Amino acid sequence: MLKLYNTLTRRKEIFKPIEPGKVRMYVCGMTVYDYCHLGHARVMVVFDVIARYLRWRGYQVTYVRNITDIDDKILQRANESGIPFQKLTETFIQAMHEDERALNVLPPDQEPRATQSIGAIIQMIQRLIDKGYAYIGENGDVYYSVSQFEGYGKLSGKNPEELRAGSRVEVNEAKQDPLDFVLWKRAKPGEPAWDSPWGKGRPGWHIECSAMSTTCLGAHFDIHGGGADLQFPHHENEIAQSEGATGEPFVNYWLHAGFVRVNQEKMSKSLGNFFTIREVLKQYPGEVIRFFILSSHYRSPLDYSDDSLEKARAGLTRLYTALRGLPVVEEDQAGEVYRQRFREAMDDDFNTPAALAVLFDLAKDINRLKDQDPDKAARLGAVLRTLGAVLGILQEDPESYFKHLGQSTEEATNPAVLGSEAIEKLIAQRNQARKNKDWARADEIRNQLKEQGIILEDTPQGTLWRRE
Repeated sequence: MLKLYNTLTRRKEIFKPIEPGKVRMYVCGMTVYDYCHLGHARVMVVFDVIARYLRWRGYQVTYVRNITDIDDKILQRANESGIPFQKLTETFIQAMHEDERALNVLPPDQEPRATQSIGAIIQMIQRLIDKGYAYIGENGDVYYSVSQFEGYGKLSGKNPEELRAGSRVEVNEAKQDPLDFVLWKRAKPGEPAWDSPWGKGRPGWHIECSAMSTTCLGAHFDIHGGGADLQFPHHENEIAQSEGATGEPFVNYWLHAGFVRVNQEKMSKSLGNFFTIREVLKQYPGEVIRFFILSSHYRSPLDYSDDSLEKARAGLTRLYTALRGLPVVEEDQAGEVYRQRFREAMDDDFNTPAALAVLFDLAKDINRLKDQDPDKAARLGAVLRTLGAVLGILQEDPESYFKHLGQSTEEATNPAVLGSEAIEKLIAQRNQARKNKDWARADEIRNQLKEQGIILEDTPQGTLWRRE
């Protein structure tokens, strides 16, 4: 029985989709003004795994993740760079998709963009004005009236009166209430703008997600996800906007991925401990980064360090080692106990560390059976690949992983690192030396390779090698 931790109720709940057998899920995507960082990577991977698992469990999933391609940060960066904002966003959308592929993140079913959703945004704002939830300020901006929405703060647990008491409002602000937030920003000279009933302007950030999610999934859907930093005010404001506009409950289950930390501090640009996905990919392969992310429960803090990434690399290598040398066969009933344990782990609020522990036990069983019962080992190998696929790992040929995919981009392009062709030549020379009973030369080549981080394994099938 699948249970999810619902931020809205602050407890684990049995998952009951609105429509039996179908799941509609929306996740807040990236604001594309810079390269994606490890916090983005965590959200990408976590909700990719959730979508994969729900599909494996038999649900028909519609997964929507938006792109914010118009906002203050985008315009500021475009102005600083002296380029049109569309050129900036296209550059970083393309980079985001490259990062996703490196992490083996599948594309969402729908990827709406804010600039392509202006009509739906304007319609939702007009409904909010008509229902008394929004007003036009003296400065021409349109604001949401928080005091008109009963239940504001129910997601974050924040008290509106306490928020008001602690807020600061600029003297010239056109808000009626310190908690009110902008839905439509009146155009400033030189800024991109769209026509609306309230004059030329552009949408506020919060309304974009309300309009895009309800357009794609309907007024009421199953799961809404994102990073923990979006819980307040972004997701709180989404609830107020969406429920105010539609008169229906917005989302049944709210899921939030925890922060990425460096030296026990939240990763952020201001602290100077900020890592983009591309920077980390220079040091570690994408599959290792993905494994690292899944090694912690999605709601827990994720502590970034080289030691953590090296442990992830070692763990992934253990699993590929179990698959090494196994023929690829069809999955059958073998390993049902492992499938059941995996399902139990993932049914407990997508507990990926517990699911990985099941894979390690399965790998241990495979290694034990390789000599005793090779046929059963191969059938269990099929189970390991299948369960790995649910987590988005273990889909490469083991030999390719050991020879190529275990490398980072920096290692793969470093001329000082031996390439596959050079390694194979040295192994052939060693095999010839062994044939000639020139044991000194054979040992010399083995040691030469070992110094380069290449480990040799002599098997009945020949000499296999892997990177350390």
